[in-house]
Amino acid sequence: MAKKKGGKSSGYCSAGINSNVSKKMRNALRADYLSSGDRLINQYKAFKKGKNVMVTIANPDREQTNKRFIRVTASTVWK
Repeated sequence: MAKKKGGKSSGYCSAGINSNVSKKMRNALRADYLSSGDRLINQYKAFKKGKNVMVTIANPDREQTNKRFIRVTASTVWK
């Protein structure tokens, strides 16, 4: 890739390597979103638009103790 033109006019441009938000904060925000009702609302909206939505459900086969939850398409769950 070619190097950008330097000088005063271009200004400082970050390489985008490091985040300015801590990893603990990002993980906490993600955990809050995943457990909130907003996620289900967004999934249902995408399902209504015809997108391929995946839903996590409890595994109906109790013999598979290594797989407590499985991902299935929303069309099989919500019809």
